[in-house]
Amino acid sequence: QLQLVVSGGGSVQPGPSLGLSCKASGFRLTDPAVGWFRQAPGKEREGIACVGSNNVTRLFAETVKGRFTISRDNDKDTVYLGMNSLKSEDTAVYYCATGAPWCTLDRILYATWGQGTQVTVSS
Repeated sequence: QLQLVVSGGGSVQPGPSLGLSCKASGFRLTDPAVGWFRQAPGKEREGIACVGSNNVTRLFAETVKGRFTISRDNDKDTVYLGMNSLKSEDTAVYYCATGAPWCTLDRILYATWGQGTQVTVSS
């Protein structure tokens, strides 16, 4: 079965760091781009970061730029999202996705989605 397995969510207080991982299961993660998205209650799913196949091309949403990092390990078929200086507004369900022809934050271009993991930032 081809799927993306997301792990690493949880509840933290504002400030500390948290990391998420997205591992391809049943296929090799050789896609041109892997994106991370999040969806807060009552809001649309937004793209927050993507990384190209060369692990050099990266794109971040303004809401997370300077605080979040993204990287991929093609040997492990895994993409990582590092989240620093977390704020309450980062609370959301986080998803990874593949299938886009290039690194983009447009969710319409992604075809395969992971199951999502909850990240809650609260004092």
